[in-house]
Amino acid sequence: MKTVSPSPVRRAWARFSRHRLGWVSLWLFLGLFALSLMAELVCNDKPLLVRYQGQWHVPILNNPPETAFGGDFQTPTDYLDPFIRQQLALDGNWALFPLNPYHHTTLNYFAKEPNPSGPSADNWLGTDDRGRDVLARLLYGFRISIVFALALTLTGTLLGVITGAIQGYFGGKTDLAMQRFIEIWSAMPELYLLIIFSAVFEPSVALLLILLSLFGWMGLSDYVRAEFLRNRQLDYVRAARALGLSHAQIIWRHVLPNSLTPVVTFLPFRMSAAILALTSLDFLGLGVPPGTPSLGEMLAQGKTNIDAWWISMSTFALLVFTLLLLTFMGDALRNALDPRLADSEVQS
Repeated sequence: MKTVSPSPVRRAWARFSRHRLGWVSLWLFLGLFALSLMAELVCNDKPLLVRYQGQWHVPILNNPPETAFGGDFQTPTDYLDPFIRQQLALDGNWALFPLNPYHHTTLNYFAKEPNPSGPSADNWLGTDDRGRDVLARLLYGFRISIVFALALTLTGTLLGVITGAIQGYFGGKTDLAMQRFIEIWSAMPELYLLIIFSAVFEPSVALLLILLSLFGWMGLSDYVRAEFLRNRQLDYVRAARALGLSHAQIIWRHVLPNSLTPVVTFLPFRMSAAILALTSLDFLGLGVPPGTPSLGEMLAQGKTNIDAWWISMSTFALLVFTLLLLTFMGDALRNALDPRLADSEVQS
């Protein structure tokens, strides 16, 4: 009976799954990211579900005024208010709160200790200098960092692959002209440009993404260019040209699929660089708008409040753990896509 050989993708995935450290890191990273995507269900100052005097409320979707729970004012209900908690604890009433009953913007006006306060039963990782829960800000900040890194990696990969493919496939004057442009563009002072644009325009995540995308594609472009320069001289490319295929068809169908190994291997390390870039800019005050939860802003608070060690230590631990996971994943990807390594050498 004839056996069917697995596809290259299946073989690479099988080799990746045998790399224990990379495999575990992948699932830990996906678990953390999934948890951050559900941050509103995990860290929120509004209950998920409330039953009060026979009526049902879903405050996480539509927060009723406090008069709905026996209060005096037509203002949004503060569920940290001891009076509201007492009302919800009466016979027949109950409320289902998230695991951590604090949003990243929550200011607890009924806190027992001055801010910043250390880890306690109420705030597991303590509070910052404004009384906001550190755990909630870390979870929401982690989500922003990962989503931003994914977007920046995607745009940088697209630009890097397109420019590298054009340089490597056509070569000659096209390659020479684009290389000179990249040399000039890479010499631009990126940090100074960010400072200038931050002063001219209102800070936003979109503006930061655009500015960093303008400089984040050049490293990958060199790798793709080298692969295309090597592959364009091979026999299968010459055969495709002899069959009359257009340049676009040859690049898309033949050369690009055989040049993706450095691109895929580059992705986890590019994400690490994007997370570090956002964290550094936030630390300097040049990143996301004020009030937005971010790891860099938490590190800046830790620097300002040296005695509040829980702010900087928890942020630093999360940042290092995330970067380690991405590094292990990148190492596993590199080994899985390296044909020179035997399957027995991939295990770690």
